Amino acid sequence: MSEVMMISQSLLWLAVIVLTVLVLALARQVGVLHERIAPAGALAINSVLKVGEKAPHIIEQSLDGARVEIGLEKQRSTLVFFLSPDCPICKTLLPALKSALQAESGWLDCILASDGSSPEIHKSYIAQYGLGPWPYVVSENLGKKFGVSKLPYAALVDEAGVVRSLGMVNSREHLESLFIAKETGVASIQDFMAKRNQEG
Repeated sequence: MSEVMMISQSLLWLAVIVLTVLVLALARQVGVLHERIAPAGALAINSVLKVGEKAPHIIEQSLDGARVEIGLEKQRSTLVFFLSPDCPICKTLLPALKSALQAESGWLDCILASDGSSPEIHKSYIAQYGLGPWPYVVSENLGKKFGVSKLPYAALVDEAGVVRSLGMVNSREHLESLFIAKETGVASIQDFMAKRNQEG
């Protein structure tokens, strides 16, 4: 019996050692894969407007009657965020959007843009989700000028009125990638990673 116990104990210890080696090897492989995967930035799908081009000069009126102007030189950058009351992803992204706008409030203004539906639906949407601090424009023309095909979508226009980044945004990471793209001077995070890989 003692020999059987010793053999079983030895086999158990051997199994533990093998499992430990496998877990360490797996952890190393996960680390390697993590380094190779680029951060997911906003997906730029736009045949109308390109990063680096002057933003279209547009004058609109917000729902509260204020004049909203895009495409001119200003002292601050402007995020034009396209959303819709019937877009479920837009609703889930609103807390992250408001948090990001507060965090970047030192240099960034925001214009919320939508089209369709009655003004009452948009006003109810603004009240329900606390969007009152930002101008809210209902304009089909604005979406066409910025080449918006799917929502939620955002474009970052710098102080000179130049489009610095744009794309579909489905998460806070996508939203923040627009700001990072402006800071790094590249069209998108994907372009930044491609350049870094070419240099390395």
